Amino acid sequence: MQQSTVSITRADGTSMKAMYCLPDAPGGRLPAVLVIFDVFGMTTDLSRIAGRFVQQGYAVLVPDLFDRPELRVLCVVRALRSTRRGSGREFDDLRAAREFLGSRSEIDAARVAVTGFCMGGGFAVYLGASGLYKVSAPFYGDVPGNVEALRGTCPVIASFGARDAKRMISAGHRLESHLKTLGVPHDVKFYPEAGHSFMNRNSGFLAERLAPNLPIHAQYHEPSAEDAWRRLFSFFDAHMNRPSNPPAA
Repeated sequence: MQQSTVSITRADGTSMKAMYCLPDAPGGRLPAVLVIFDVFGMTTDLSRIAGRFVQQGYAVLVPDLFDRPELRVLCVVRALRSTRRGSGREFDDLRAAREFLGSRSEIDAARVAVTGFCMGGGFAVYLGASGLYKVSAPFYGDVPGNVEALRGTCPVIASFGARDAKRMISAGHRLESHLKTLGVPHDVKFYPEAGHSFMNRNSGFLAERLAPNLPIHAQYHEPSAEDAWRRLFSFFDAHMNRPSNPPAA
């Protein structure tokens, strides 16, 4: 896997770092996935997650939404607020990240998906309705109460842990209800043995010692994660992996 750090220009002219990953020997224009991290930010585990996509032939971009000259905790709080109201500076940053992908000659700009975890899952839910993505794949993210916020959304594959907090489980059921109401192709699954963050192998005291003992039971759960990867790639094949028509000469 080719992994590099790139600089993306924000709407206000400042720069934002991002991790950009490509297959070692890309062939043709690649489909791409915009990956949005959780509250832990740019962890080392994101390379593993990016690698799973790259192994399947996708380019991956992970923008560092916390790359700002302010305290990390303030970045987290502002980002969480943005996910709940569906607007904010992080949405501008994510649009800039999407424009970066669209500008790359190695990327098929018509085949871009968005995925996210926890906080990032909330962003992915909203971005599905932006018209910029072929598929949205949120993992245990917040969901707006108003169905109209998701009108026009792309196909959605979502995964939740049934041992997560009741609020998050309710969000998953709400997402499924919204998508059914809107007639959007979707696959929403609840994993009975998984809690929050079951896709993520985050490290450190908070992630490894504290989080698993909280009511959200936040820890990696391999059987659930592997099934979620299987479903995700199958869904991508069905709804995104048809090369776009080449531009007219």
